[in-house]
This record gives sequence, structure tokens and C-alpha cells, in this order.
Amino acid sequence: MSAPLQPLLARGSTWHCRTEPARNAFKYDVYFLILPMRAMRLQQAQNKTSPLSRNKWSWLSFYDADHGTRGSDALAWVESLLATAAIDHLDGEIWLQTFPRVLGYVFKPISIWYLVRSDESLAAVVVEVNNTFGQRHVYVLSGQGVAWNKVLQLDKAFHVSPFFHVSGSYQFRFTKSDGAIAAYITHGTLQTHWIGKTAPLTKPRAMRAFLSSPLMTFGIVARIHWQAVRLWWKKTPFYSLPEAPAQWITHAQFST
Repeated sequence: MSAPLQPLLARGSTWHCRTEPARNAFKYDVYFLILPMRAMRLQQAQNKTSPLSRNKWSWLSFYDADHGTRGSDALAWVESLLATAAIDHLDGEIWLQTFPRVLGYVFKPISIWYLVRSDESLAAVVVEVNNTFGQRHVYVLSGQGVAWNKVLQLDKAFHVSPFFHVSGSYQFRFTKSDGAIAAYITHGTLQTHWIGKTAPLTKPRAMRAFLSSPLMTFGIVARIHWQAVRLWWKKTPFYSLPEAPAQWITHAQFST
């Protein structure tokens, strides 16, 4: 019998590079969580201890209310979302790649739910996007064309940056190997990645990550605004905040 899946901690970086109308590139070191949400539900039901503080304040923690409809059970929300989208045959784990709360504070520009089959192949992906205006949008990627390391293209539907118009398309690519995970996103002249090397989440390992950047989540917001200042200084066109989409969930299906 295989050992129960455990939460992972990833150490890596986030990188953005914009080439037009003015070049602007940056790369920051980050750490983040990779959580086996179904395994964690079972462990919680069995009253097993976890190295991760959940739904209560700690120097590093995870809150269900930071996701979906901001309820008390994020996994129940994503499972309900999948059922509504008629996505089935999901007999494996549901992994969540997300930033933790650090000292009770978090801003999550993006969180990614990976829905895998029992053979570890990728069945569907749910991408949650938050902007700095307090809005959220969810992209659901499903169908036989969804797979690890495959480019998945869908229309952009949500205002993220005031320096990009809500037009064009995203190209997503997700990769996973033993000890590493990565998400690559392209939108026109912007290329980004969010990558990290993974290891089992333990209290000593989490403490080392925290001490390496005890204000990481505060820094995410500060750096977003700093990069906005740089783009403004370079006279990059500015787009006002449009009305939010009538539907906050976009579902794209991909064929083989």
C-alpha cells in the first residue's frame, strides 16, 4: 500500500517579461504550497496532525476562505464546480498550488488546482485569478486535450493589470516531475512562469522558508505596485477598470 499523500512546500521563483511597448522584466524568489486536498480531507477526518496550520492564524497557514466562494471548504467548492461543468472520471487527487498566508496576510494573484487521474495524468485544471481591485475570476480547463506539458489556449476574460486590455488569449502550460512543478503563461507580449522545487512540508522546512522571506506576501503586493510605477514611468498605455464579466467562471474544453 502506498504512503498517504502529504502537503508539499515548493521553493522557486516567479518571472514576468513584457516586450512591448516598453520592455519590463523581473524575477522574484518565492515559496508556495502544493496541497493534496482530498488526502488532507481524509487526514482531517481521522484527526491526524498536520505541519500546516489551517483556518487559524499562524506564521504560515492556509485558509479555505481564500478560494472559490470564500466558504469554509475550498475542496467542496471545486468539486461542486467540476460537477456543474460535467467533469467526471476524476478518480485521483486534487492538488492545489497556492501561496500561504504569512503572518495572517496573503494576496494570491493566481492559484492553480490540478485534477489528476489515478495514473497521475492531468484530467483538468482550475485557475483562480485575483486582481488588486478585489475581483476574482476562474478559468476551468477540461477535455481530452488537457495534459501535462501541453499548450492550452483560451480567450482572456478578466481584467488583471491596468496596463493590459481585456483582449487576446492566454496560453497555459503546466509541467510536473519528481521534485518540481511549473506553470507557464503567455499573453501576447507578456511571458510569465511560476516554478518551484518541491519537498514534503515539515515544520523545520516551512520555518526555513519563512525566515528566508518573512514578509513575502506583503512583498507580492508591494512589488506589483512597484512594477506598475515602472510601467507608468515608461509611458505604457493605461486601461481603466472595466465592469467585471457577467459570469465569473470561464469554462474551456480542449479536444485531442
